[in-house]
Amino acid sequence: MIDKNKYKNLIISLVGALIVTFLCGIKLFSRPDRWVQDALFQTPSAVPDVVKIIGIDENDLKEYGPYNTWDRSLMASALEQLAKDPLNRPAVVAIDCVYTGHTNAESDARLVKAVSDLGNVVMASSATLGTMRTFGTNSVAYDDYAILNYDEPYEELKAVSSPGHINVMYDDDGVMRHGILYVEPYGQRVYSFAYQAARLYASQIGLMIKEPPINSRGQFFVSYTSGPDGFYEGITLGKLIRGEVDPALFADKIVLIGPYTTGITDSYITPIERSDMMYGVEVHANIVQCILDGAYKEEVPDYIQLCVLGLVSLTFFYFCNDRKLRFSVPLLIVFEVLSIGGSVALYSAGMITHALWIPASVFVLFVIAVATNYIRAALARQNVTRTFERYVAPNIVNEILKEGTDSLKLGGRLCNIAVLFVDIRGFTTMSERLSPEEVVNILNQYLSMTSACIEKNKGTLDKFVGDATMAFWGAPLPEEDPVYLAAQTALDIIEGAKALSAKLKEEINEELNVGVGVHYGPAVVGNMGSEKRMDYTAIGDTVNTAARLEANAPGGTVYISRSVAKELEGRMTFTSLGDSIKLKGKAEGFEVLRLIGKEE
Repeated sequence: MIDKNKYKNLIISLVGALIVTFLCGIKLFSRPDRWVQDALFQTPSAVPDVVKIIGIDENDLKEYGPYNTWDRSLMASALEQLAKDPLNRPAVVAIDCVYTGHTNAESDARLVKAVSDLGNVVMASSATLGTMRTFGTNSVAYDDYAILNYDEPYEELKAVSSPGHINVMYDDDGVMRHGILYVEPYGQRVYSFAYQAARLYASQIGLMIKEPPINSRGQFFVSYTSGPDGFYEGITLGKLIRGEVDPALFADKIVLIGPYTTGITDSYITPIERSDMMYGVEVHANIVQCILDGAYKEEVPDYIQLCVLGLVSLTFFYFCNDRKLRFSVPLLIVFEVLSIGGSVALYSAGMITHALWIPASVFVLFVIAVATNYIRAALARQNVTRTFERYVAPNIVNEILKEGTDSLKLGGRLCNIAVLFVDIRGFTTMSERLSPEEVVNILNQYLSMTSACIEKNKGTLDKFVGDATMAFWGAPLPEEDPVYLAAQTALDIIEGAKALSAKLKEEINEELNVGVGVHYGPAVVGNMGSEKRMDYTAIGDTVNTAARLEANAPGGTVYISRSVAKELEGRMTFTSLGDSIKLKGKAEGFEVLRLIGKEE
């Protein structure tokens, strides 16, 4: 048979797991998830000495004027310098500048010749991407990744070079994490600037490279090698043209030439360093290195990750729910460490996962578990307080709450308790002489007095039955000296009754006499009754015996049993009445003793 609590916990855990899985599925944690991915996956490493950057910097703009006014002979001069030493030529040169149409016949021809003489030059092209509407008979189709325009090198330059598009695209949070492997203007596939440079270089050194895995838009994930300035060594176009750079520096390397200044708008936010923009030419350098390394990363489909997330969340919440913090906090730490470590390990193996999904979901479920546990505990405390504040002193209630509600076993438990009964002698006769209002007034004063005495001595007030009061010691929490506390309460009640009697004598000419009985022994103590109506009480022969002792005690007298006297030896005085008093329901020879007071 399935345990109801376990079944209930399983259902609650399933609901919690479905909720967090749904929240992740609708991309609620998308932005922070990407931040965590960047922090875990994109870390700088040593830059291999393969890619060299020649930057067009601020000094070049000062020397040669605004970039858009440059004559193409300037770039031709740079390429001529790179081709000057046949023994130290670059393996590949990729120019991150788009030269479309004709401007000056002489400079255009010079650039074509320089490219042709150098060989293995990649020239940039650029596609304008946007939304295109296609009208059908009864519908309109939208393509938000359509090529609206395509700029490429003029025909002569295109004929002596390899084309490579320089298009890049931010993710929806404004960070450059993906490269675009190819675009297809006019139905012709054009690979990226970086891929073309890497391909030409690989063919020269005999390296086999493969295309990266792409999504539906031809995009692939880029593992950055370095942050801003990682590939750049301060070599500028002006220095190259003036012959200030040793050609051996570029021998058999991939040389990228492109803007490297804020004066030319070509910089991006990258995942490896969000606080510092990276120039486009260095983004291409990172992509080239990623392709050469071939350590491509493929994004695990969301539906697989959501299934794993649901199972992990269900497992965590099942074991975390309704548990104490000393168990749930270490469990949380274990799940967080394993999930983050698992994401890093999978990334190393080539798989990209949502690094925050499991940690965030587990933490949310932990907070929910803690909150519900707190609410559950608060309600339990409130229930205990409401139940026991009617019976016991506030300090006893606090002790019960410290022990926890688990100490209160439904159905009762067997324990040794000291039981006290007290009753007014001649109360019925007194009631006949007095008005109802006077009877109620006397009864309230008397019951208040007995309650105060019980509370003062840390007893549990069980019930009022007419003019009788029942209390016990040793439950719901164990007492170090329950019998002594019960005996002291009995003596306090006798003294309290004397004071109350003197007061009543003066006010209404009535006296009040009480008899008390105390017995010690085993009894069943607990909540008894039904789910809708229950009482915290004690039952058993010990309770009956205490009631019989009280019934036989004359006014102003406390009767106790031998078990009580045994516990009080040396601390209180008492006198044995032997078996002269017969208690109903007790066998012959049951000894009754009269409690006198404390030992002098």
